[in-house]
Amino acid sequence: MAQASAAAATLRGISQVIKAVPTSDGAGVRLMRTIGTRKLDSLDPFLLLDEFKSDDPSGYIAGFPDHPHRGFETVTYMLAGRMEHKDSVGNTGNLVPGSVQWMTAGSGIIHSEMPKMEEGLMWGFQLWCNLPAAQKMTPPRYQDIPPEDVPEVTSASGATVRIIAGEFEGSPGAVTGVATAPFYFDIALPEAEASVSVPVPEGHNAFVYVFDGEVSVDGTTVPCHALGVLDDGGAVEARAVGGPARFLLVGAKPIGEPVARHGPFVMNTDEEIMQAFIDFRNGELVQPQ
Repeated sequence: MAQASAAAATLRGISQVIKAVPTSDGAGVRLMRTIGTRKLDSLDPFLLLDEFKSDDPSGYIAGFPDHPHRGFETVTYMLAGRMEHKDSVGNTGNLVPGSVQWMTAGSGIIHSEMPKMEEGLMWGFQLWCNLPAAQKMTPPRYQDIPPEDVPEVTSASGATVRIIAGEFEGSPGAVTGVATAPFYFDIALPEAEASVSVPVPEGHNAFVYVFDGEVSVDGTTVPCHALGVLDDGGAVEARAVGGPARFLLVGAKPIGEPVARHGPFVMNTDEEIMQAFIDFRNGELVQPQ
């Protein structure tokens, strides 16, 4: 992905700070949600952002049993713990610390994500990304990426950047071929006042999500377990406040189409949502591969 020089680009500020809301999903997995709440229903093309973090097995052990999806993509990024995914077209994979799964549900898939541990810390994120109408019925696809295949760069300022998607300092990310041309960075700032400057594409909707410490962007502090919606511009400059910090920097090209969503399905019209439920009931959601 081509990016402009951060030094010459217009810096993005923060237009809104959203604190995570405790909730649960799946079979009772405890989550902290920012996108997909009353304060931030969506940020085109992003539909949902959850952080799951618990060292109490009762908060994660039941996992996410078989459930359907159609019309969008799910992105799972693990920091700690282990999960296994299985699906209706025969795929099986393991999510371990540092790994990424970018699943394009497309025309339909039924899958599960279940813990492969009975104790210890389970920590990670799930992001839902919409698909344009022309790709909603595409065949399902997985990009399962082990930790060693996620590029990691240390910037001149000392920040560590894991490049899940997009490009940073000439290094392309692990995920490719996604319609909305996303960038997805996991950035660690090693000490108070440490900073990083990241060129990003203008016109992409974008956010920061802080999951360790506090981060200041253009004078606005985003606390831990909170999301900052970014203004437009060609670069993001972030600084650690009070100590080390770590955050996600994520963005993608907006789709600008009508969105109809209900439960596990995201389409363009209510009629398409009804058809998805009919197909699921009739066992026709998932087509033979």
